[in-house]
Amino acid sequence: MHTVGVLDPKHPGTRAAIEQIGASISSMPSHRIFAPDVEIVGRAALLSGMLCRLQGYQKDDKLRALQDSVLFLQAQKAGFTVLTANVADFDYLLQLIPLGRVLFYRR
Repeated sequence: MHTVGVLDPKHPGTRAAIEQIGASISSMPSHRIFAPDVEIVGRAALLSGMLCRLQGYQKDDKLRALQDSVLFLQAQKAGFTVLTANVADFDYLLQLIPLGRVLFYRR
């Protein structure tokens, strides 16, 4: 939903983008949606702060680091493996929390 908020309402492609995002969200089966609890969000905030410091992130990258941290910790809690091409961030996350599982791919 962050993407919807960032889109310029005056841009001609915004409406179509929001409709596509809505369609994607609506098509997700409820048994595949996991909401992070307070513990996950709190730990992710700390973890993303560490990631931002290690990577030297500023502004927009900080939100991405928080989202990556929530995803990483939520997947760990559920016993899932994160599939990503984002080696730079998730390698650090694995170094900080080695019990997580991440599968990297190249584009």
